Amino acid sequence: MAHTHGHDHGHAHGHSHAPANYGRAFALGILLNVGFVAVELVYGVLSRSLALVADAGHNASDVLGLLLAWGAYLLARRRPSVRHTYGLRRGTILASLANAVLLLVAVGAILLEAVRRLGDPRPVEGGTVIAVAAVGILVNGVTAYLFASGSKDDLNLRGAFQHMLADALVSLGVVVAGGLILLTGWRWLDPLVSIVVAVVITLGTWGLLRDSLNLALDAVPENVDPGAVRTYLEGLPGVAAVHDLHVWGMSTTETALTAHLVMPGGVPDDAFYTRLQHDLEGSFGIEHVTVQVERRADACHLVSDDVV
Repeated sequence: MAHTHGHDHGHAHGHSHAPANYGRAFALGILLNVGFVAVELVYGVLSRSLALVADAGHNASDVLGLLLAWGAYLLARRRPSVRHTYGLRRGTILASLANAVLLLVAVGAILLEAVRRLGDPRPVEGGTVIAVAAVGILVNGVTAYLFASGSKDDLNLRGAFQHMLADALVSLGVVVAGGLILLTGWRWLDPLVSIVVAVVITLGTWGLLRDSLNLALDAVPENVDPGAVRTYLEGLPGVAAVHDLHVWGMSTTETALTAHLVMPGGVPDDAFYTRLQHDLEGSFGIEHVTVQVERRADACHLVSDDVV
């Protein structure tokens, strides 16, 4: 029996793409952070502060992360081609994954140096540390704000937002440590703050690594309940069974679905597909839907869930 594909091409896609002004947000965020990295490196060396030098290294990795995220953001806006039929939207997932790995590598470097310095603490100019870190609170806070609104729906932008917010909090910790060094003279506080920096970065990065890795492996996005999707499809009028159901992230903002619907009554009318698309997008955030209709379950060799 010939299978019939039902795909509603006439609907208006409600994709949650980041608006055009995020290009300016990336440019401004990168410019601010490049300037701050230079300031931190100079004053970190002059004040012999590992906390500042370590944070400068972390902020440098954030600049690279912002560049990756910006590049993926731009690629995702390119139109599909004959070769790349979905466009280059998946680049946002790869950028998120690369960003997470990059940050974890930076954490390892910070921890190694901090442990070494704990055994041999060096003098630190607390006043300089406080002044430079205070600038960091402002720079990272402003950069985080640029991506705050887009972080709710886009893993790519969420990565940028979380890193900048974490950096602002870390800079606040450095200010506190600098003040304590001035009051107590305890040099070991500087490498201790570096360890705290590493822990904060790891905690902030772990969720990004998990989510981006899952998307890269075509897992169902975290905001979609696959059981609820199956229940919805099985409850549609005329549907006797559902198999070969797949839900995956096309990018950090778009979700696709394919499924085989067993409908003994035959191919439904256009109103069925319109409702299907509307409900899946409105209730589950699934914008790209393709279904294959079959009269009998035994007409397809993909009935078993362990066959793809």
